[in-house]
Amino acid sequence: MLLDYMINLSIFSTMVSIPLVIRSFMKPIQMKHCRFLAGLYAGIVSSVLVYLSIHEQGYLYDIRYAVLILVFAYLGPFPGLLAGGISLMSRLLESPNWLPAVVGWLVIMGAFTLIHRRYSSFSPFLKCFILYVAYTGIYIAIVPFAFNIFRHDFFFHFEYLLFILLGVLLGGLLIEANEKLHWTITEKEAIKESLVESERKYRLIAENTSDLIAVLGKDRSFTYLSPSHGSALGYSSQELDAMGILSTFHPDDLDFSRRAVEEVFQKKETLSVELRLRHKDGRWIDFESRLMPVKENESIEHIVIVSRDISERKKAEEILLRSEKLSVVGELAAGVAHEIRNPLTTIKGFIQLYKTENPAFKFNDLILNELSRIETITSEMLSLGKPQAITMDKANIRDIIENTIDTLSPEAHLKDVQINFRYEEPEYLIICEKNQVKQVFLNIFKNAMEAMEDGGKIHITLRKDRIGNCVITVQDDGCGIPEEILPRIGEPFYTLKEKGTGLGLMICHKIIKQHHGSIDYHSRVNEGTLITITLPLAG
Repeated sequence: MLLDYMINLSIFSTMVSIPLVIRSFMKPIQMKHCRFLAGLYAGIVSSVLVYLSIHEQGYLYDIRYAVLILVFAYLGPFPGLLAGGISLMSRLLESPNWLPAVVGWLVIMGAFTLIHRRYSSFSPFLKCFILYVAYTGIYIAIVPFAFNIFRHDFFFHFEYLLFILLGVLLGGLLIEANEKLHWTITEKEAIKESLVESERKYRLIAENTSDLIAVLGKDRSFTYLSPSHGSALGYSSQELDAMGILSTFHPDDLDFSRRAVEEVFQKKETLSVELRLRHKDGRWIDFESRLMPVKENESIEHIVIVSRDISERKKAEEILLRSEKLSVVGELAAGVAHEIRNPLTTIKGFIQLYKTENPAFKFNDLILNELSRIETITSEMLSLGKPQAITMDKANIRDIIENTIDTLSPEAHLKDVQINFRYEEPEYLIICEKNQVKQVFLNIFKNAMEAMEDGGKIHITLRKDRIGNCVITVQDDGCGIPEEILPRIGEPFYTLKEKGTGLGLMICHKIIKQHHGSIDYHSRVNEGTLITITLPLAG
């Protein structure tokens, strides 16, 4: 009998395992979605166990109720009743003792249904235990006592109930293990999908942002560079991989960058620095880089570096600084011009009178020249500080340039300077204040002549560009301007001339800006200077 029970358990565990194994090869689904099929299969398993039952004095003993307990616990009353009905029919076909089988089945099915509803919130494994206890009580009350079947053979009933318990435990463990595996696989798939989606989102951000994103490893080597590095610096990703991003750093910033990285690793705090990276065309681009440590177990494993092009911001800061300087000069000019011009006029008048009475005094002309120079400086300052109402009219800029050249021709002749003026069309109409625009050309042409102490040529061209502006270029053969001070051209009181004030070009910048134009400088020492002025043509 023990061997028969062991065979029953082996077949039982095999048949319980078969759908669980098949389920593992399919897309993970929950058992509640296949209750009918599960109940039908459980009925088949119960029928097989009935046919393998132990025959004892006209009665059949099998472990089919272990299957029913599992079905009620894990799937509920409907699959349980379906499996129970199939197992009952198999039992009635196999044995003539119908009364105990039918009565026991009705009582057990009713009890199982009520227990499932009463303890529906309990875990399936705990419900298995409760159902088994209920089944044990019902079995003892009906079989040995109500129907007096083997009442004095206690070990027979104990052995039967023990193998039912072993069947419930074995089946429950198999199902729980499979459910745990199912949950693990589902959770793993969900985590995988979440990671893939998260990676897709972050990659979408990293690969389409204009900021440069880099990841620096603990070994101080770059493990990731966003594609924006290539688009910002003009290199392809293959070129950057081959040359290394460090080769684009400005030589003066390399040591500083390394120190900043070490500081972040040591202090474990975010740090912001400014760096210069070389574009493929050779120019340097200013970036503001934010170094953020990534901590893992209180140690820094990576540093995320986010860099942003701040070239435009620096230009805006320079423009703001220049505007502030202009404002300061304007305020200063308003006070100086009014305070100095009146006593200056008086002094100049007395010097002229003194010169008339004492013509032999050799310093008269020198004093008057210096006074005139002071008057010129105060006039320039006044033009900066005092807002002037201007009338804008349509004018041909070619005529303005030619008139300016005629004005300067005597001075140019004395300094052995030749002025060549070329233009593509006879008429270039702009909206301007003629005297102000003429003042710009006077200052620029004079600077060009003063840059050529031994004479030379000034080449002036007038043309149209592709977007409807007129472009005036002035090229001289003078001493040129050092490249490092070109950005300071146009600042107040900054000049390379011994007796200059630095206000002339500042006035030029102000006038050109008022006319919605631009002025640029290109120069090399001993090779001359090229000035380009762009003004919008009249529509």
